[in-house]
Amino acid sequence: MLIFEANKVSTMKKSGHSLRRLWASAKATAGTLSLGAAAWVSTAAYAVNDLPGGPAVNQLNFHPPVTKIAEEQHWLHWFMLAICSVIFVLVFGVMFYSIVKHRKSVGHKSQELPEPIWVELGWTIVPLLIVIGMALPATKVLVAQKDTTNSDLTIKVTGMQWKWGYDYIKGEGEGIGFLSTLDPTHRVMSDSGKPERLDDYLLKVDNPMVVPVGKKVRIITTANDVIHAWMIPAFGVKQDAIPGFVRDTWFRAEKTGDYYGQCAELCGKEHAYMPIHVKVVTQEEYTAWVSEQQKLMAAKADDPNKVWTLAELVKRGESVYAANCVACHQANGKGGGPIKALDGSAIVTAEDKAQFINIMLNGVNAMPAWKQLSDTEIAAVMTYAKNSWSNNTERLVQPAEVLAARK
Repeated sequence: MLIFEANKVSTMKKSGHSLRRLWASAKATAGTLSLGAAAWVSTAAYAVNDLPGGPAVNQLNFHPPVTKIAEEQHWLHWFMLAICSVIFVLVFGVMFYSIVKHRKSVGHKSQELPEPIWVELGWTIVPLLIVIGMALPATKVLVAQKDTTNSDLTIKVTGMQWKWGYDYIKGEGEGIGFLSTLDPTHRVMSDSGKPERLDDYLLKVDNPMVVPVGKKVRIITTANDVIHAWMIPAFGVKQDAIPGFVRDTWFRAEKTGDYYGQCAELCGKEHAYMPIHVKVVTQEEYTAWVSEQQKLMAAKADDPNKVWTLAELVKRGESVYAANCVACHQANGKGGGPIKALDGSAIVTAEDKAQFINIMLNGVNAMPAWKQLSDTEIAAVMTYAKNSWSNNTERLVQPAEVLAARK
């Protein structure tokens, strides 16, 4: 008996300890939630602003449309939502009314009901008419989205890990081509873990696509490596970019301004750092931009047979590295994770340049191909890597060597 009482007291003590532990755990959880709520409130107090042409704070609806297609998509969205809402209310209203009104507790009994032909026809024909009523306007918009005829401007958009390439292949500006990459300062802020509160955080690029207002712009999409997707919500445009395939879409922006989007396919570890920026300008501004780009391209059209000095190539390579390589290999050349370090790399510092040139042109593992760069740019960035950080090789690569490797 005494042993039983002792065990009982011990059990009560253990229960008391367990309750106290539970109470302490509950208080700690409540404190954590309070701190989280306070942090959220303080964050909200210093929140960013809406970005015109891009995302808005606490956005629930689509981006404000600036094309007819986007306007039609918005109308379709609300039209379909209204139809679905009416069906939802009617179906669930009848269902819950029947459950409450004819429940067993008030004396109702289940029974088999006859199924007249008008009931069978009704629940077949009515949904069919609803589907047709929804499909007709949707098909009209879908067909309009794919009508890329009579375009004023044609731009080829190439997705690559992790940037966009733009080539103007028809219309005013034909022959212009450039790469568009996330602004390096935004990547540095992201890597720090303490980014500034910017309205365009991770949406700012070094070279935005520029198009004239009111002109039909045909977009041809493809990719160099994996599937990407070019998406500008304000235009109502989302088109996959698939390696080995050519897809197309179009838009006609009716307002000048800056419009933003992002790659909409999970394309790898840098997926979040692949923004899209389209600048819509007046015709006069577009013509001036085309003239400026043509002058820049003429200045960059280096003769691949020109022989450069080491200092010239290193200086040129530094700017190429900052624009294209620093996001993965870092400013100190150390790399990280699957990205190999350039500093101290045997491939980079080797006297035989063939393997290094082959990797630059064709890529390997996580390293993408860089054929889109000119022979001079590739030679310059290779020379920069061979003579930076602890790589003091005094060796250089001439553009002619890269040109020969392309053949």
